[in-house]
Amino acid sequence: MDTRKFFSDELDRLRQEILAMAIRVEGNLGKALTALRTRNADLAKEVRADDAEVDALQIKIEDEAAIIIATQQPVARDLREMVTIFKLTSNIERIGDHAVHLAKAAKKLAKSDASPFSAQEHLEIMADTGMQMIRAAISAFMEQDSGAARKAAAMDVKIDEEHKALIENILKLMKKNSCVVKDALQVLNTSNQLERLGDHITNICEAVVYMIEGKHEELNE
Repeated sequence: MDTRKFFSDELDRLRQEILAMAIRVEGNLGKALTALRTRNADLAKEVRADDAEVDALQIKIEDEAAIIIATQQPVARDLREMVTIFKLTSNIERIGDHAVHLAKAAKKLAKSDASPFSAQEHLEIMADTGMQMIRAAISAFMEQDSGAARKAAAMDVKIDEEHKALIENILKLMKKNSCVVKDALQVLNTSNQLERLGDHITNICEAVVYMIEGKHEELNE
């Protein structure tokens, strides 16, 4: 087989595996969000189980990418894409971890007699925005579109806005009723996790811009 064709075929396979990993994580985030909305502890358990498959995919993709780099010795644009693949798998795995955290929070709130507060609405918007972001970011990678990557990263502003609003909401709530402090802190910690989730997706977008344009650019400064 022609060396260039072999490399191209292997790269296409890695792209599809990246896509599969991202779809799995997006699905887990969706399950965690549903668990939060419905206070479904069983659904939250599924997210933790599915995350093991995400971790396995990360190892598989990175091992295959390392072999390709060692045997094919890509240069220039091809090498940038191989480097980007490692950045993507790392950040997608971390997004998966944040989905697990959201699922754990949903499980804890399901056991609580207290209301998850109006702050839950902010969490839902943050998680939903995160799902849209990861879908757009991976689409930008698959389509090799740096402009789309920048647009995906810009959505992080919404997550930051909701995070800020939630903090204000929680602080007011705790001042009025000290009995809800424990649950309020759980919600606040979850909001922090979702805010970082947006940062990881932004990292993916920055990696895509680097891959395509060959320059490092900080998005959402």
